[in-house]
Amino acid sequence: MQATLSIQQVPMGRSLIWLKRGAQDFAARPLASLSYGVLLALTGFLIVALAGRYPHLLTASISGFFLAGPFLGIGLYRLSQAREAGEQITLWDSLTAWRKNPWSIGMFGVLLAFILLSWERISAILFALFHGAGLPTVSGGWTDSLFIAADPAFLMVYLVAGAILAAIVFSLSVIALPMLLTGPIDPVTAAIASVTAVRKNTPALLIWALIIVALITLGMMTAFIGLIVIMPLVAHATWHAYRDLTKED
Repeated sequence: MQATLSIQQVPMGRSLIWLKRGAQDFAARPLASLSYGVLLALTGFLIVALAGRYPHLLTASISGFFLAGPFLGIGLYRLSQAREAGEQITLWDSLTAWRKNPWSIGMFGVLLAFILLSWERISAILFALFHGAGLPTVSGGWTDSLFIAADPAFLMVYLVAGAILAAIVFSLSVIALPMLLTGPIDPVTAAIASVTAVRKNTPALLIWALIIVALITLGMMTAFIGLIVIMPLVAHATWHAYRDLTKED
């Protein structure tokens, strides 16, 4: 019989404990964790290479890193879960962790993909409103794309729209995907539990969200190299956030 989960309240500064435990998981499985980090950093480079000439695609894709983060961390959640349970698993086992609950994890991935596609369209519309009917292209690479996107009025509207969408995604997914790894839980139940966790722990999870944004931004400012360490650290810490925020009844 599948145990039910209740949502717990945690202290406001609990994020630091999650990061500490995430760092311990990282240190326990450094090669596996770094493998994920390298893959994510290469994804960032690929985004710049493919979308660098198109400002609306570049900004939407980079901000999509924030939105897709929970799904990209599934294998790292599995590494943390295994360490907590005293299991010895391979990197391949973590890469195929989705097989524990494939339908639910797949449906949640579809939801995140839909949100990402919606954000790309919103980004295109905002660029068209501020820069004319034709979407701009540049010949000087991704730095020129970011310069075009830095118009103050546009930037304010763009950041507000992105923040609203990011808050929705964070609320739906902050503990949903780690939860889906633990058993035959459906995506709606996991999303509701995630929203409930945010409602019960708004100050603590607001701090956690700001820490995530700051760390990922730092990683991107280092030409994605910092993400090699930052993304696995955040993912491992997210597993411990899930464990702290839920309790089996």
